[in-house]
Amino acid sequence: MSRKFGIVGAGAWGTALAHVARSAGHAVGLWSRGTPDPNALARADALILAVPAQALREALTIIAPAVAARQPLIVSAKGIEQGTGLFMNGVVQQVLPHAHPLVLSGPSFAADVLRGLPTAVVMAAPTMAEAGEWAGALSIPHFRIYASDDVKGVEIGGALKNVLAIACGISDGRGLGDSARAALTTRGFAELTRFGRAMGARPETLMGLSGLGDLLLTCSSRQSRNYAFGFAVGEGKSVAEALALSMGVVEGAATVKIAHALAHRHGIDMPIVDAVHAIVDDRARPDEEIARLLARPAGKENR
Repeated sequence: MSRKFGIVGAGAWGTALAHVARSAGHAVGLWSRGTPDPNALARADALILAVPAQALREALTIIAPAVAARQPLIVSAKGIEQGTGLFMNGVVQQVLPHAHPLVLSGPSFAADVLRGLPTAVVMAAPTMAEAGEWAGALSIPHFRIYASDDVKGVEIGGALKNVLAIACGISDGRGLGDSARAALTTRGFAELTRFGRAMGARPETLMGLSGLGDLLLTCSSRQSRNYAFGFAVGEGKSVAEALALSMGVVEGAATVKIAHALAHRHGIDMPIVDAVHAIVDDRARPDEEIARLLARPAGKENR
């Protein structure tokens, strides 16, 4: 069944999702701050929010008059709002309580999607029926969308993997080798699962596309802005210089401070996140944080 999707955000990911929706046979309207055409969102069956996490609240406030009661809002931003500690679903609920938020996340690069390369992601909603409906509407052969009713778990996986990808980028930028990256990715996943468990996510969700899957992708590819940012810092560039070199928003650099704060508030041991926070926000030297991590007792693996 053909529908209309309004895409909020005309960056790389918004453009890629517009391409997916058109390929699935739907009408598409594209809205951005640069071209705020109200007709792009008019009479849309659902809106896809493809703006950076820290810009979501502003975008929602601007488009609020165009959002109907119970209208599905599919959030594709991955992060935690700095000022409130809210995940993106919570931001939507706070700004537009009459809307109906869903979450789209998973291991995906916009360039791969636009080239028609095989990609699998996950759509999360309060019920499997809703998740399945919108996953089915947007799925095409090379862009497979699985369904989940664990909204919090899908959001946590998407947000935390950005921070951990920075750590892996720093390690590679320092020339620490493949073994070090594998160790960071694995122990980073342990931190992600501890955080998810404390926040009410299901373990099986974090083992899926928006947890382990997204982590594996972003911790090993220069296509990842977070990894590339970390690599530049590891090579010796300042945080400001590395951010200036990025071709887009580095979500992990904006998320790490609030992720660090939430971890400490809830008593969650996250030494890798602590190290990234120290480097990004407190301007600690990478070598000092690497030495601190290596000096930690190894302990039991499954904790």
